[in-house]
Amino acid sequence: MEENFNVHLGKKLRLRRLSLGLTQTKVAQAINVTFQQIQKYEKGTNGVSSNRLMQLSQFLKVPIIYFFEDFKEFKDVISNSDANDDLNYSFLSRTFASLSKLQKEKILQILNNTSKFEKVG
Repeated sequence: MEENFNVHLGKKLRLRRLSLGLTQTKVAQAINVTFQQIQKYEKGTNGVSSNRLMQLSQFLKVPIIYFFEDFKEFKDVISNSDANDDLNYSFLSRTFASLSKLQKEKILQILNNTSKFEKVG
């Protein structure tokens, strides 16, 4: 399980880093490691300690639970699907709250347009 989780966590780390437009070097500097270490984390070669995971979570502005989402063994541990929904909602809510007014308006515009397509459907 540990090896699979390291690969999973690495993929989540890479996805978030790229979505923020950050380089491995920038992330490495933020948590005081080398960019090679970030490469090893992203490939799943090295595991991430709890302390580093907390640093990554804070720097990448995601809850620690982000790194566990979609991991099969983790889902098996949490049997109540409502708890997962709440965790995802919490993350989305905080992310949306951090956006500028213009960004929020654009997202709402997209959602409104999408709902109109579904009704016509």
